[in-house]
Amino acid sequence: MKPQHHLDPATLVSYAAGSLPEALAVVAATHLGICPHCRAQLRDAENVGGQLLEQQIPDQAEASRLARMRLTMLDRLDDPALAAPSPVPSREATTTTVDPDRLPEPLHPYFGSSYRALRWRWVAPGVRFLRAAGTRGATLIMLKIAPGKSMPVHSHGGSEITQILQGAYDDALGHFGTGDIADLDSETEHQPVTSPGVPCICVAALDAPLHFPGWLARTMQPLVGL
Repeated sequence: MKPQHHLDPATLVSYAAGSLPEALAVVAATHLGICPHCRAQLRDAENVGGQLLEQQIPDQAEASRLARMRLTMLDRLDDPALAAPSPVPSREATTTTVDPDRLPEPLHPYFGSSYRALRWRWVAPGVRFLRAAGTRGATLIMLKIAPGKSMPVHSHGGSEITQILQGAYDDALGHFGTGDIADLDSETEHQPVTSPGVPCICVAALDAPLHFPGWLARTMQPLVGL
């Protein structure tokens, strides 16, 4: 698996700084576990952040606090034992999925470890979803969409990050297959259409509600809460 679509550089900088909302960080961590390109970009973002901190001249107390924060972050990235329960993978971590029923590790605290054990909720013909509870600052969901299904046209009130776990879809931005990530902002309007063959399963995080121009999708939106 070699992803063709990657995390935005601004997202990686926010991830390195620990400022992404929890739900978006979980999806970013899921992608980082399988994407060497984005892990390399993350290391660059960490180096830039460290240099910026060193160039600042805060008072002694603030300098000490920033130094402790940076050391703690680096320890968590370098120590697998500390990184295990967190959605942030170690800098050199890779995810090798041997069991096709096993969900990526960053999703385990939110959805469990097994695809078969997921209890999907019906939304519309061919569309099912799950919402994670307890995420702060953004919504974390999983979607299972039947092959050849056209989703409603929509735009975003804020940021949306979607990681493709199985299957694929196409939209105005291109083809998104297993392992790809769509890192979208409020300027993006699109209509994903899932590929033939197998259902498209993805995990997505949103920090604001979606915008639907169609009346039917707007009518159903309060029922889904997206």
